[in-house]
Amino acid sequence: LPMATPVTKEKEVKVELDETAYELKPGQTYTPLVSKETVAEATIKAVVSGIVLGIIFGAANAYLGLMAGLTISTSIPIAVLTVVVFTGIRAGTGNVGKGDMILEANMSQTIGSASSSVASGVLFTIPALFLWNIYPGLAQLTLLAMAGGLLGVLAMIPLRQYLIKREHGNLPYPEGLACAEVLVASEYGGRQARGVFWGLGFGALFKLLTDGLKIVASPLKFSFWKIELALKVSPALIGVGYILGPWIATVMVAGSALSAFVIIPIIAIWGQSNTEPFYPEIEMLIRDMSAGEMREKYIRYIGAGAVGAAGILTLIRSLPVMIESFRLGIGQLGRKNESQNRVPRTDRDLSFGFVLSAVGAILLVLILVPGILGFLDSIAVRAVASIMIAVFAFFFVTVASRIVGLVGVTSNPTSGMTIATLLGTSAIFLLFGWTDMAGKATALMVGTVVCIAASIAGDTSQDLKTGFLLGATPRRQQLGELLGVITAAFFVCLTVVVLDKTIGIGSDELPAPQAVLMNLVISGVIDQNLPWTLILIGVGIAVVAALFRLPSLPFAVGVYLPLSTMAAVFVGGILRWLLTRKRTANVANGRRKQGVLFASGLVGGEGLMGVGLAVVVLATGQKLGGLPLNLDGWVMSLISLLAILAIVVLIGRAAVVKNDRQ
Repeated sequence: LPMATPVTKEKEVKVELDETAYELKPGQTYTPLVSKETVAEATIKAVVSGIVLGIIFGAANAYLGLMAGLTISTSIPIAVLTVVVFTGIRAGTGNVGKGDMILEANMSQTIGSASSSVASGVLFTIPALFLWNIYPGLAQLTLLAMAGGLLGVLAMIPLRQYLIKREHGNLPYPEGLACAEVLVASEYGGRQARGVFWGLGFGALFKLLTDGLKIVASPLKFSFWKIELALKVSPALIGVGYILGPWIATVMVAGSALSAFVIIPIIAIWGQSNTEPFYPEIEMLIRDMSAGEMREKYIRYIGAGAVGAAGILTLIRSLPVMIESFRLGIGQLGRKNESQNRVPRTDRDLSFGFVLSAVGAILLVLILVPGILGFLDSIAVRAVASIMIAVFAFFFVTVASRIVGLVGVTSNPTSGMTIATLLGTSAIFLLFGWTDMAGKATALMVGTVVCIAASIAGDTSQDLKTGFLLGATPRRQQLGELLGVITAAFFVCLTVVVLDKTIGIGSDELPAPQAVLMNLVISGVIDQNLPWTLILIGVGIAVVAALFRLPSLPFAVGVYLPLSTMAAVFVGGILRWLLTRKRTANVANGRRKQGVLFASGLVGGEGLMGVGLAVVVLATGQKLGGLPLNLDGWVMSLISLLAILAIVVLIGRAAVVKNDRQ
């Protein structure tokens, strides 16, 4: 075989992300990887592969969401699989040159990753209809999902200049950065690829051991009375913490610690003397509940109130940016195409006129076409519902885009935003007297559209961040997101309908926990039995955090999410602090970058294996039982602890080995 041409240091720099991709200092600007004007991007193979992979992952996420109440972000898995497919195609055609398909691969993952966000929105809300014995048609569900997805993408477009470009360096968008690193390493190879692919392998292996073979118990738990200390054995979460850094990771785990170590014990002490269940629980006494059960019954509402209040505070602080976004957008309406063409390729968005026209068309369809937005044959009801969709969707798109910029798509509290939407919608429906089952269904469908919009906005933000780093054309990516929503919506909804008919939503196998919560919120408001005390406690927590000048939104997200999740993120953030503190700038930057590369691989590897396991579950129709080890509890805990230590050591070694050699 002929010898490969040695990669010189000068050439290697050209195929690495600019250092400012990690941290932008005052006065610096970011230089994208690909800046030439003519590039292969929205090709047939990129579009087709993105659609196919999106359909596959959307179906797998549908089953997983109904079974476990969560979905998997698929940007990185789709990016990796796309590169594998494209490499095979390139080798088969004899075109072995490198550096000519990275933006095509990015387009494929942009289109395909939309399916996970559509699945999240559908699974968190629509199954509640089946629990009410209401069975909408597949066409109605598909149009509803499309409306939410399209509105989310469109509402994000005017914000790209500010959230992605201007806030670069302030909002890291960890999964967008990780996806860019994976694509660069996959495309160009060399030394920089080693960490990513080692991370992919270890991430997939740990996921197989925890959720597949169940050799490693996750999360690692230590319980005392009603206090539970838990830590998820998750390479992806620890990797995300390393990418985020110590400050945000600490703020988020502080919110979770407040719930686990303060609020839950207070509820337990207060409930010791109660002789009747405390709503929303209607059967079990508080003194008989475990810490996990109190989290499910009560902390979810407190967290929802905190996230909603923090979101409002974030919106108020974001008003100047949002106003400037729309001012500049409106200014684009009168421009001619020639002036738009003078804008660099890497800064061209879909026009603001197109965004307004598309949003208006979607809202008109929801208002004028019966049978999409609920079951009330009244144009007045549909008009009110559509107005609420426009208001809540725009608000939560902005909030979601900022949240995922800090914590990533996986930790985006979409269900908390949906609860806030359902609270407002149900209150207005109660005011108008639309309190029958059809009114409840319409309120839920408003929540569905907003939930999907907030979810897809987070995915769009991460994808646009990846494109910003690589040098993609924003306008083409935005069109790709719209195409991904349209193609994924039908297959996600089809999967839900088929699973309900074959297995049954609400059964032990498909409990649909998020939908049960949405059901409770709507019924609580319309039937006037919602636990407002819990919600107002959450509002107070967010306000106090803001008064102490803590980042209220990350703190509220921590209150809402379980400690096991935030503790894993905290471990990664502290690890980065330990490895980079008291180091020279060059060493600290090198350790941060090498650690981020390996952490990116961990995120991708766990995501790939998670989707693979979901596909196995979908194909077999059975939960994964794991190996029959029958080990004592302390042995399983020891194995979990060793697994966490192994993840920490692996990240640390990946971060420092290159600098040690230097």
